[in-house]
Parts: sequence; C-alpha cells; structure tokens
Amino acid sequence: MDMSKPPHIKPCGDAALVIEYGDTVDAALNRRVLALDAYLARHPVEGISETVPTYRSLLVHYNPLRLDYADLSATLLQAAAVSGSDSATGTRWRIPVVYGGEYGVDLAEIAARHRMREEEVIRRHSAGIYRVYMLGFMPGFAYLGGLDPALATPRRDDPRLATPAGTISIGGVQAGVQCLAAPSGWHLLGRTPVRTYQPGREPMFLVEPGDEVTFAPIAADLFAGLEARAAAGEMIAEKVQP
Repeated sequence: MDMSKPPHIKPCGDAALVIEYGDTVDAALNRRVLALDAYLARHPVEGISETVPTYRSLLVHYNPLRLDYADLSATLLQAAAVSGSDSATGTRWRIPVVYGGEYGVDLAEIAARHRMREEEVIRRHSAGIYRVYMLGFMPGFAYLGGLDPALATPRRDDPRLATPAGTISIGGVQAGVQCLAAPSGWHLLGRTPVRTYQPGREPMFLVEPGDEVTFAPIAADLFAGLEARAAAGEMIAEKVQP
C-alpha cells in the first residue's frame, strides 16, 4: 500500500465532505486519518463544525455559507500533506469481561462453528491487543481491529432487535464494545460492566480512536458489584502499560 498517495475527497451532502485514505481496515491508514483529525484540531479552519474519524476516512462537516467546497477541499489536501501519519500514542485499557452463559449467548455457537472448545474461544479473544479504530453507531460503541483471524465470523443472518448494554461481540473481522442496549447483528461473546460512555462522568467517553483495548476474563459473580461501581461513575477499566 502506497502511504504517500494523496487522499481522495468526495462530497457528502451539501454540508459535509469525506476525505478518504483507502478502502481497507488498516492501522497505517487509520493513523493518517487520526493525524489529520488532530492537525485540524490544532489548526482549526473557520466554518468547519465537526470532524468524525473512521477506519480509513475523515468526515468533515462545514457551513457551506462560509466555506466553498473546492476551497475547503484544497485546504484539506494541504493539511493532509503536512499532517503525516504520526498520531498521538493512545491509552491501553484492560476491560473485564464475563464470557458465555447468559452474558455471552453466542459463545457456544461460535465455538462449535470454529470447532473449538469454548475455553479456546475465550483464550483467543482475550489474548488479543485491539486497536480502537473509531467510535460509531451509538455513543461509546468502539469498533476494534485485531481480532484473531481464527475467530472471524460473518454477521448474523437474523440480527437481534435488542442486545444488552456492555455487550462484547464480534462481527466479520471486527470486535466491538457496546455501551448501550441496542439492536445488533454481531455475535455476543460476553458482557462487561465497564461503561465506555457515561454522561456526567469525566471523561464522558472512556476510549478514543487510537487507543488499545485488552480483555480480562472475570467470574460471573463479580459482575453485579462491578456494574454498581461503574454506574456510580467509577472507572472500572484499568490503564495498563503497553
């Protein structure tokens, strides 16, 4: 992949555009996206209201009454040329998870699908060091790269209309941390008491794009106590040294 290739800009409605670095899930592409996002935060462009980083692109919302699309595109290409690919080193978080049973209703199915014991699925999933590529879908939902390829599983044919808050799931080659109860077509391996999004807490969002996540299996009888502490605003996830 040619990292020197300039990004491509496309309109996204009449008040936004997207600056694309590629079309794959790739840490190097994501670092370029986050570097540009950080550069624009340090050097704000009047008329830009919000930037939203994704796996391989940056969505830029702007006021079309104050900014011309062509001029903004040129400004962003210049910013991309100087922002490079050096994004700030993120935090590594260790997140506790209760796997299987009522907490991870798809664990047995995933194990059978891949001809593994449930314990092996847990071992492989919790051994990974995952990169937080982006937040999306709902507040605090962290899209993670770094899933063991042996666990990669297509999304469900029949998405559930409701899945619990704190769900730890996999879908395709991705892993995810879901903060709020919501529909999902992913496979549920476990649940965490950690709240990646909590209004009124500082910080409101626990993980950020560029951070890393590891998972630590815990016993089911610990869940309720940890969840109560998290509800009170305590930071249940641990910061760990890379």
